[in-house]
Amino acid sequence: MSPEPLVHVVREPAGEPEGALILLHGRGADEHDLASLLDVLDPARRLVGLTPGAPLPGPGGSGGRWWYMVARVGYPDPRTFHATYAQLTSFLDGWLEERAIPWRRTLIGGFSMGCVMSYATGLGSGRPSPAGILAMSGFIPTVDGWDAELDTRGGLPVFITHGARDPVIAVDFARDARPRLEGAGLAVEYHEHEGGHHLEPRTVALMTQWVTARRDALAY
Repeated sequence: MSPEPLVHVVREPAGEPEGALILLHGRGADEHDLASLLDVLDPARRLVGLTPGAPLPGPGGSGGRWWYMVARVGYPDPRTFHATYAQLTSFLDGWLEERAIPWRRTLIGGFSMGCVMSYATGLGSGRPSPAGILAMSGFIPTVDGWDAELDTRGGLPVFITHGARDPVIAVDFARDARPRLEGAGLAVEYHEHEGGHHLEPRTVALMTQWVTARRDALAY
């Protein structure tokens, strides 16, 4: 039996899509949270945009949606992580197949918990490699039963942004991810701002340039 499809928002392209841009929201938000960012990152609307909602309700009626329960920062609860990881990858694989868009023409990114799931989806063992990963204020997960497959990701573009004063997910996670990915041959663009757990406007402009460059590279 296939997992239930995730609630989601689709932003259609202006014409025939050249690829896809998938954004995953953070803890306690929902599928609408990053929908407006699709137009910011892809103003020409040359990509079809997708923002799925996480399947888990917030604990204790806290509201919003969660991708996994938190044991401690950097180490997702294995049971909820694996259930969501299976549901998310199944949904995304099916949705892209329906749109006739391969993963090699798909950019995936996310903020906070969504960043974690973007890393998991784009780097997971046995997973197809995307066209790029946009990692906003998150970390590469450490969880039993999941491993990052980096030896097959040489040249994969990764944009990392993180606040130096982030009180939720320490910037050390980004600083650790950078050499780990670069050491495996991934093409990392790293931007650290002086703020906290949020997107910084000047960095968003750099993210837009990065997405534009990745999108233009899809034509070759």
